[in-house]
Amino acid sequence: MTKVPKYWNKAKKFLSKKDKIMLKLIKNYQSPSEIVLISRKDIFFSLCKSIIGQQISVAAANSVFFRFKKKCKGRIKPRTVSKLTFSQLKSCGLSRQKVLGIKSLAKQMIDKSFNPKLIDNMNDEEAINYLSSLRQIGRWSAEMILLFTYNRSNIWPIQDIGLLRAISKNYKKKYLPSDKFVNLLKKKFSPYCSVATWYLWRSIDPEPIQY
Repeated sequence: MTKVPKYWNKAKKFLSKKDKIMLKLIKNYQSPSEIVLISRKDIFFSLCKSIIGQQISVAAANSVFFRFKKKCKGRIKPRTVSKLTFSQLKSCGLSRQKVLGIKSLAKQMIDKSFNPKLIDNMNDEEAINYLSSLRQIGRWSAEMILLFTYNRSNIWPIQDIGLLRAISKNYKKKYLPSDKFVNLLKKKFSPYCSVATWYLWRSIDPEPIQY
């Protein structure tokens, strides 16, 4: 785990001044031991977790990931995963497509056809496109990686059901909120959409999300 992102406190002040709902949420979730966005800085771990969690509930994803981690003997590394057979990975509860995605990712990390270090010099959209070139990684997964692994400050994942639900709940909008309203919030919250997203998530889920 790493320290709180450098922009976090500045972002809270910015958002609190910009929006009364954000002010309320930030106050609600402040405490001496405030939980904030942190990162493992382990992109392979995070990408595996993202692939495993696709299209299943949080509880189911946690169960599958626990079995996956056990199969890796606690070492979720490209070489460890590459040595596991298709059947061994599938026995964790993974679908065929997810097994192929994880095996492909391990291979690309080993042969360096995917180089995470390049992402440091990319803007958000370039990084999303680069990550999305990986098997089983789409825009939503790429945005989760930028938010949780790279701690980018201005990620606004509008494909995320949790974010859309939180917007509907806090801003008294029907579900799904309109694209116009969602984009209006993005403009208002930039350049700290990641922090706004975090607090909106917290408003509907007592357990902070992490990849």
